Amino acid sequence: MSFKSGKEKTPNIIDMLLSKNPDKTIDSDTLIKNVQDRINNALEKGYQYTRVIDSSEKFLRKNVFGQINMAVLYVDIVGSTKMSMTLPPDKLSTIISSFSQEMSYMIEKFHGYVLKFVGDAVIGYFVENETDQIPAAYNTVACAESMIKVVKQGINPILIEKMALSEISIKIGIDFGNNTVVRYGADEQKAYVDLLGPAMNVAAKIQNLAKPNQIIVGQDIYNKLDPYMQEFFLDMTDELNYPLKHYSNDQEKNYHVYRYKYQ
Repeated sequence: MSFKSGKEKTPNIIDMLLSKNPDKTIDSDTLIKNVQDRINNALEKGYQYTRVIDSSEKFLRKNVFGQINMAVLYVDIVGSTKMSMTLPPDKLSTIISSFSQEMSYMIEKFHGYVLKFVGDAVIGYFVENETDQIPAAYNTVACAESMIKVVKQGINPILIEKMALSEISIKIGIDFGNNTVVRYGADEQKAYVDLLGPAMNVAAKIQNLAKPNQIIVGQDIYNKLDPYMQEFFLDMTDELNYPLKHYSNDQEKNYHVYRYKYQ
């Protein structure tokens, strides 16, 4: 089952994935209900989420100093600075922590790893060739679409109806490339591990270009999609105020970026 919009059905990436893999099902009603149950528990009983980055740390430590092809996803809340200045600390903490964890669950649901939280941002990555059923690029863009639906249908109704707050929006940037696993220190078990590479930089940069509830992908991940999937995106390179030439393999050409058609 794909996500229901409550209106006339529009094409979506999840439907595309289901057509490629009929054995994989996504029960959207259950997913949204689980999101709301977790947030309601957090509001009533305090922070109830479990740690979600352990699997990433294990993977990175196993591959320290290695180079890995992966899709990288950045997602954060639009207008969080204003929220931090207007909301009581307890409400702000609940919103940010619940949002971050729900985005993390989406990353894990689509076979990705949660790299880290940075303020109100969540950074995830999807390793190429780690799952045979669906390529990493497809899982990543489907995850991004799901994140927006979870915010709209799962999180915002609670913010409006139970907390008397305004709804939130998110923006997402995705790119693909070869990234290096680095470890900051000699301790193999405790030293901080992270990822460095162009895909990390580009995903962060193009995420800042996104409008509320918009997904933007870089040229390298766009090229990983088949022609049918590419039809879900529009080239927005000419809309940019500044070119991204220094991210292109051809320094004479701009690095193209694409926005998802449906919001």
